[in-house]
Amino acid sequence: MNSLEANIRDNKSKGQLNILRKNGNVPAIIYGGKEQNQKISISKKLLKTLIEKENFLSNMISLNIEGKTQNVLPREVKYHIISDEPIHVDFLRVLPGVKIKIEVPVNFINQEDSPGLKRGGVLNIVRRKVELKCPSEKIPESITIDLSGVDIGESFKISSVKLDPEVVPTIQGRDFVIATLAAPTVMKEPEKPAEADAAEGEPGAEGTEAAAADGDKPAVDGDKKEGDDKKPPEKKPAEEKK
Repeated sequence: MNSLEANIRDNKSKGQLNILRKNGNVPAIIYGGKEQNQKISISKKLLKTLIEKENFLSNMISLNIEGKTQNVLPREVKYHIISDEPIHVDFLRVLPGVKIKIEVPVNFINQEDSPGLKRGGVLNIVRRKVELKCPSEKIPESITIDLSGVDIGESFKISSVKLDPEVVPTIQGRDFVIATLAAPTVMKEPEKPAEADAAEGEPGAEGTEAAAADGDKPAVDGDKKEGDDKKPPEKKPAEEKK
C-alpha cells in the first residue's frame, strides 16, 4: 500500500485554491461513511509519482493527515484542460464491511511458457479491466491469468479466476470471456490465374489466336505477301517516229 502525506485545508475562495496550487499542492477531498467530508491538500509532485504508476484508481492509499492515518481509495482525478496537470482528487474512505464497486485490471503472466504463443498465436484481450463488487478492505490489486501451458483455441472466462467469496463481478448471470488465444492470422496474396500469366507474357498472343481462328497464318519475315508472285506489266516499246 502506498502512503501519502496530507494537510487539512480551510480555503473557501477560488483565489485561495489557486494560491494553494501555485505553492505546489493539489486540493483534495475525502468522503464516505458517517463522517463529514474532509478537505485536504497533498503534494503535487508526490501525487504525480503515484499517478504515473499503473492502476492508481484501483490501489488503496494510506493518507497521513497530521498524525492520523486514514486508508482511502482514489476515485477521480481532475486535470487542467491545457497543462494536463492534476488540480483536484476525490478520495473514498475505506471502511471495514462497506462494499464498493471498482474496476480491477487484468494481469497476464508467464507468456514465455505458453506453447500457443510460441507457435505464433495471438492473445486477444476482450476485457483489460473487470468491475467487481467487494468489501473495501478486500480489493484485489489485479486479476491474474496464468498463460503457462495454454495453447491456441483456449479461452479464459471469469469462472476460471479464483476470487475471494466476498468478491464478485458486477456482471451476473453469464460466464463472460476475458481473453482468448487465437490462431495467427496471416494474409496470403492470391495466386494469378495461368491464363493471365500467358496473356501478360505474350503481348501478341491474343491477336495470333484470333488470326489462327480465321485460318490465316501470321506474317513472318521472308514470306511472300499476296500479289508478290504476280509479274509487273511489260512496257510496250515506244513507236518509232516516222
